[in-house]
Order: sequence, then structure tokens, then C-alpha cells
Amino acid sequence: MKFTLSWLHEHLDTTATVEDICATLNRIGLEVESVEQRGKALEPFLTARIVEAVQHPNADRLRVCKVDAGPGFQDVQVVCGAPNARTGLAVIFAPPGTYVPGLDITIKAGKIRGEASGGMLCSLRELGLGEESNGIAELPEDTFPGQSYADFAGLDDTVIDIAITPNRGDALAVRGIARDLAAAGLGKLKPFLAETVEGTFPSPVSWKLEWPESCPWVLGRTIRGVKNGPSPQWLRDRLESVGLRSISTLVDITNLFCLDLGRPLHVFDVARIKGDTLTVCRGGGESVRTLDGKDHIVTAEDCVIADGAGVQSIAGIMGGAETEVSDGTTDVFVECALFDPIRIALTGRRLGINSDARYRFERGVDQALPVAALEAATRMMIDLCGGEASDVVSAGAEPHWQRSARLRFARVASLGGLNVLSKESIDILGHLGFEVEQQDAESVTVSVPSWRNDIAQSVVLDPSPTIAADRCMLLEDSVREIEPECDLIEEILRIKGLDQVPPVALPLRSAVPGIALTPGRVRLAKARRVLAARGLMETIGFSFIAHEDAARYGEAPESLRLLNPIAADLDQMRPTPLPSLVAAAQRNAARGWADVALFEIGAAFGDESQTTLAAGARSGHTPRQPGGGGQPMTFMAAKADALDVLLSLGVSPEALSVTTDAPGYYHPGRSGVLRQGPKMVLANFGELHPSLLKEAGFDAPVVAFEVFLDRIPEPKRRKKTAPELSPLQPVRRDFAFVVAKDTPVGDVLRAARGAERNLIANVLLFDVYEGDKLPEGQKSVAVEVVLQPKGASLTDGEIEAACNKVVAAVAKATNATLRS
Repeated sequence: MKFTLSWLHEHLDTTATVEDICATLNRIGLEVESVEQRGKALEPFLTARIVEAVQHPNADRLRVCKVDAGPGFQDVQVVCGAPNARTGLAVIFAPPGTYVPGLDITIKAGKIRGEASGGMLCSLRELGLGEESNGIAELPEDTFPGQSYADFAGLDDTVIDIAITPNRGDALAVRGIARDLAAAGLGKLKPFLAETVEGTFPSPVSWKLEWPESCPWVLGRTIRGVKNGPSPQWLRDRLESVGLRSISTLVDITNLFCLDLGRPLHVFDVARIKGDTLTVCRGGGESVRTLDGKDHIVTAEDCVIADGAGVQSIAGIMGGAETEVSDGTTDVFVECALFDPIRIALTGRRLGINSDARYRFERGVDQALPVAALEAATRMMIDLCGGEASDVVSAGAEPHWQRSARLRFARVASLGGLNVLSKESIDILGHLGFEVEQQDAESVTVSVPSWRNDIAQSVVLDPSPTIAADRCMLLEDSVREIEPECDLIEEILRIKGLDQVPPVALPLRSAVPGIALTPGRVRLAKARRVLAARGLMETIGFSFIAHEDAARYGEAPESLRLLNPIAADLDQMRPTPLPSLVAAAQRNAARGWADVALFEIGAAFGDESQTTLAAGARSGHTPRQPGGGGQPMTFMAAKADALDVLLSLGVSPEALSVTTDAPGYYHPGRSGVLRQGPKMVLANFGELHPSLLKEAGFDAPVVAFEVFLDRIPEPKRRKKTAPELSPLQPVRRDFAFVVAKDTPVGDVLRAARGAERNLIANVLLFDVYEGDKLPEGQKSVAVEVVLQPKGASLTDGEIEAACNKVVAAVAKATNATLRS
């Protein structure tokens, strides 16, 4: 909410400085976001008069001017190229050393084509105040030289911008801000008296109210014989100072009251209204073009104002272009209404319309102000545009907004933490507009003013269906009793000064602080360190991607489609982080960095669940080695990444098996799935599908992995003992088994490892052969078995027996035979 200091003074009689006002606003909960001294940058510019202007002897388009700019600059020579520079003209003068914002330069004294120039004569565009470009600015003839132009033009006003919390709709008006400052002791609130304008004829336009739940009360009147056009300078300056563009006098008056009193108004051109009735009703699927030139479809959930031809306004949000006033408008109908805040908010959100009217209506406006606001606006329109007013017409009735709230004086200290005398509490509430209804030594009951829609309002609870009905009624009664008192305590504390509430430390739950990281967070950090140690660089991507990209990497259900995405190509919750990683790798490759290794630990979204993944992608080639270049990335690199993460998180390698049923976005023959048991998938790995890589523009393989961190079981906590290290040398034996080509290598390894658990320390794969030296449909799997004796060295017989057990176990599990 922006306002100027001079505007505030129209409602607040105070001598406080800008610093005091801003400090008080912060203290009472109206946080100051910025303070702009509009004229500070223009202080060096001076009003001046051209005493003499002659042709430059060395340039046809330049003139040599003698300028009087007041004390210190009474006879300054300035070379000027403006076509309107002439003797006797009142101008704006910039002395040497002045920064000119419109040109981004600092004026220096010097010579121009051989003639001395000690300053500059400026246009408004060069001062950053307008678009004038036909020459230097021409000031009134009676302008006195030597005055600061900022003071001369009334640009020395201060603009203050404050943040408004959603419950403070009354602070969206300059008068509401002045009321709070007066209550805080920073001056006296000036009375607001609206002069009644007697109607001289019946209004040719009347109201019909068909949806009172959305609009309980609507008023209006016709003003005929108006002359619309540009607003007077004071009105334009006031609106432009807070960032609003001046449109026309009638429209500017409605904008002024919206900011000044927090009372949105709207004007219709009577000549464009079809029929003699405006109806407040539900929409019916019509298309309406609003004042911003956009078309919107209104539904039965939207409140609209319609005439005989159809919808002419989206009620409480924005008027329609069909009945917009113009310079040719002679008769207008002024609307002043109350609308339901919830329906206004829902309609505005659905249609995507943000307006000053919507911003105020959805936070609640003064429910007793419409009559006075309509009279005040009528008087200003007649004063500035002429014409005569009709009788006021209305539909519905003023809602029953009267409410009461009770305050127990002791609760200010016990709940708010600040000792405030009962008399002072009553005085504070009185300055804010709360009138005393009943009072005793312990408490006071006050009436809530019409502009405070946030205090003592009815509360709607949404209890659990398991709570009994009588219990729900008790809860509602308790809330109705407690909340109004809390609201009053908050008002007293903020006006007294929130900075005066003594700080109190929260009680410690325990002398020993709790753990800083949960076990889950520790595991994420460990996975992050492992992947970084393997040479991958961490990235952070959006949790949403393009719907088409999501469909390439799994399912893209409509239930995970974003209704209001931040960008058109970020409209789907991602099923995996891989699309973002692949896109990042492609961007690097396009810039000459084809060999990258990236990973991300983040969320992936399914139709019914959300999981945490550690995903990575490697593209390009391995690092170059002496004696040869780098090799293209293979799916084994991705498997090693995924396996290292799993092992670091306590997954036993003996419990893992590899299957070939990776998702469809992986290469069907160069990918796999790491499982723990037949059902639990812990990771996917492999080369990405060639069609994906071709579409992304890659000319080399890209390998990737996905580790499902949420699925990894917590390792069992066992009492740690010293490792048992054997002093004896291990014995290694190699075996080559011939098995069917479709036999998983993991089955061979698992069978060999389980043949003699007390003796076999490890089983390692070192070769897989498929060729013409083997029968059709067969392959050779060569493994190394490590036998580790513990108590005594192995004899030849013991070694032979262990080897036979290995052969028998593998043959039983896979129908393998030893390769001869």
C-alpha cells in the first residue's frame, strides 16, 4: 500500500517527521517496505530565465543563451540546441556537477563548438518526468529564478510503501493508516464528513438483486450532464505519485476513493447500458471483455452485473469494456456495493484477474461506508465534471455487521506479556474506533467498528468426523469466546508497541539438545558424499518439467498436472530427476563440454506417492589415459555408481541380484535392475534408450542410474566386535562354467558363494565369453573363488573338497558344467 506524506496529512493532523512516522508504522505492525523521496534527485535543478538567446556563430542548430538562475548563477552562458530556446523563456537549469537521470550523465562546464557552456537547459524527459522531446521545458512566465525545481513542481513529497497482512483490509486506505497512527499518539485523526447531495430527478437506471448471498447491498445513482476529460493536475499528481496512471477525471475519482477510503467504486456510461435495470446475478457461461482488454468466461460461481444485453461487469473485480466511460460520456451511473469476500477471491483466482478492487473486497471493506462514500464521490464528480445527481437507488439492505468483543484486563499481561493499565487499554481501543458498551473493574465489552472485519467474526470450524456433535458445539462456543478477546489484546499490544513486549525464552524440553539430523538425513548426506567422491557434480532441478518430457520417462498422470504452472513448459510433476540431468548434460555438450557426470538427490512423484531418489547421468567418454584415448561410457559405470551408494548405506552385496527388466527409457540390452529379494527394487541402471538420446541431440551414449533411497532398509544395529583377521594366506581358484545364455551371472556368483560359507571369503567375476567355440545358446562365465583359511593352512584334500562343492552348487543352481 503506497501513500504520500501530503495525502496522509489530509486525514492526520500531525507534525511528526517522516522518520517518526515510519518508526511508528513498524512498531504498530504496518511494516514499511520503502521510503522514496521523489524530489531528492531533482534538488540540484533550478528554475531560471533566458535573458538573451542568440545564434551560435559556429553552428546553425545551436543557440548561445545567457541564463539567470538565481544567486550564484545570475549570468551564466549556456549553449543549447533546443528549437524553442528564446529570450524571456522560463526554463529548468542544471548547474555543473548535476546528475541528469533521463540521460544518465553528469553535467560539466566546457566549450561547445568554441563557445563556453556552464550548464544545461533541460526537458522534462531529461529529468525523468515525461516524454517531452520537442525542446526544453517551458515554465510559466511568472516563474521566479533560483528556486529548486523539485519545490516549484511540488515533487518534494515523500512516498511510503507499507506491507499489509491479509487481516488488515482497513489498512488498505490512507484514512485507515492515519487512524492507526493517531491511536499510536502520532497526531489527531481529522473527521470525515460527507456532504449529502440531494437528488434532483429519479434515476433512469435501477438495481435488481438476484444473488443476495454474493452481494447483500448495492447502491447507485445517475449523474447527468457531466463533462469528462483529463483530470486536474492535483488529482493526476496524487495518483501518479503512488504508481497509478491517470485515465480520465471520472475514472481517476473512483481510483482516488479506492485508495483514500478503501472504498472501490465503478462508473457505467448510461448511454451504453441496454434497458433501465442493472442486475446483480450469477454468470451463465458468457464471455465478457474487461477494461484491460481481455476476454473472460464467467460461470454460475461468478457474481456479475448485467443489463438487457448481457454481462457488463465482473462484480467487485473489474468493469466491462462495453459500458466504459470515455471523453464523450455525458451521463454516468455510479455503483457502490458490498460483495462476499470469499466469492470475490475465488472468482479472481479462477479468472486470473488482479485489481485494486478485488484486493480490497476479498479482505473486507467498511460495511457501513457505502452511503457516505457514494455521497462524497458524487460531490467530487459534480465539482470536477459538472452535472446534476439523481436520487440514490439501491437493492438489498445494509448487512448486520454489528459485533461485540469482551476483554478481561488481566489477560493483556497473562497472554500478551505486557502490563497495560485498564484505562490505557480502553483509551487505545477507543482511538481505534471501539466504543465501550459495558465496563467493570475486571473487564470491558466494546462494539467492533464497521471497518474491522477481522475482529469477532463468526468462526467456521472443520472438525474431524470422529468428534461427537456436542463436543463440536462446545468447541465452537469456546472459539467464539476466546478469539475476540485475543483480537483485542493484539490491538492493544501493537498500538502500545510490540517492541515493548519483553522477550521470554521458550522453556527447554531437555537439558540435552536433540539430534540435529534424523537418520534419514544422515543417509542422504552419505549418498551425496559417495557420489561426489566418484566424480559426479551435484545439481538441483525443478520438481516439475514439461508434460511431454515426463511422458518419455514413465507415467505422466493428469492428477500430477499443474493447473497454474510458473511456465508453460513446467506443467508436470516429474516421475524422476533424470530428465533434468539429461537436459543439463545436453546443454553442456552444446557448449563444448560433452564429458560430464551429474547427479541429483531429490523427489520423484507417482500417481499415489512421492519418493526420494539419488539419480545420476554420465555422458561422453572416460578420461584419457596414457597410451590411448578415453572410452565411451558404458552401463557398467552407472551400475558401479548405484552399487556404491547401496553398499555405503549398509546393503549387503550378497543380498543383491540383477535382473534385466529396467524401465522402457533405458536401453533394452544394456541396462539392469538391482533388487533385494524378488520384489524389492532398489535401483535402476543402464544406458538410456537410443531414441531418447537421438531426440535430445546426443551422438554418444549416456548412462544413468536411479537409487530409490526410501526403499533401502535401515541396517540392523549389531554390537560391533573387533574384525577377525586371519594370519594365513588366502587360496584362489578359477572356474569357468558353461551355462545357458539367458542364465543371470548373479545366479552363478550366488551359488558359488554359498557352497562353503565358512571358507569362501569372496567370489569375483572376471570374464564372460560368447563365441563360436561354444555350443549355440551357451556362454562361459569365469569366476575367481577366494578360500580363506582361519585356524590352519588348507591341505590339498581340503582345497579339492571345497572346489568340488563349488562346482556341485553351481551345477545344481544353474545346470552349469565346467568348461574343458
